Amino acid sequence: MDRIKTTKDIGVLKGKTLVFGGVYSNLQALERMIAIAEELQIAPQNIICTGDVVAYCAQPEECVQKVMDWGIHTIAGNVEIQLREGEEDCGCNFDEGSRCNLFSGQWYPFAKRRLSEACIDWMWELPDFISFELAGLQGLVVHGSLQETAEFVFKSTSWEVKAANLEQGKVDIVLAGHCGLPFHDVRNGQYWLNAGVIGMPANDGTTRVWYMVLEAEKERSLAFSHHSFDYNCEETARLMGLYSLTPEYAKTLVTGLWDNCEVLPDSETKLQGIEICF
Repeated sequence: MDRIKTTKDIGVLKGKTLVFGGVYSNLQALERMIAIAEELQIAPQNIICTGDVVAYCAQPEECVQKVMDWGIHTIAGNVEIQLREGEEDCGCNFDEGSRCNLFSGQWYPFAKRRLSEACIDWMWELPDFISFELAGLQGLVVHGSLQETAEFVFKSTSWEVKAANLEQGKVDIVLAGHCGLPFHDVRNGQYWLNAGVIGMPANDGTTRVWYMVLEAEKERSLAFSHHSFDYNCEETARLMGLYSLTPEYAKTLVTGLWDNCEVLPDSETKLQGIEICF
């Protein structure tokens, strides 16, 4: 039987809203994200995480505890769903024998061992979607897509796919995560926005990680901006080495280049190593 998906309505958002995703057990990036939110004076009720607080890096328990204490809005990524249900893999549906599949077999069991019962209980409380209103527009937060939590939707993914999600959700805005790359696709007054992730760089040859800030521009018009920041990625990589976690991902932290482009379409693969500019 298919699992019934849940939606949390957070009402009308006023003022600036900060959006990020993919903490990936990277405590150093998360602590810098919290500091930036404080510098911007954006309160927790105006902060949204698109899921996957846990993944590749060395501090899953510490990251979940930090997000819990922060009190922001968070949806369940595929990793949270798999962990809370006691599954044996991350649920990304990687091809058997692929490098991503091999690597997930290393970091996922580590995360599963390290998480406390309190953190797993918190994951059970997470909704699949968050609904909101901003600038008179209806919005929905998803991890991959409405149909599939672990679906990879990129800038190059056809607008027809995105439009079908917008139509199904009966919304004007989708805030998505999962794919690891920041982008926006805006057409006909509809918005598909991906803030990117803070736990790993965006494959552009820099160690920066990404988030977004949203704000009402005028009625039924959304102002949005992409932002990046640096943090102590060397410490994150050191801790991964200390726990003998996937060295390829530790290398990515300090080079800004993904080990492979297995999940990427050709358009995004060709952009590897090219610095992202918005």
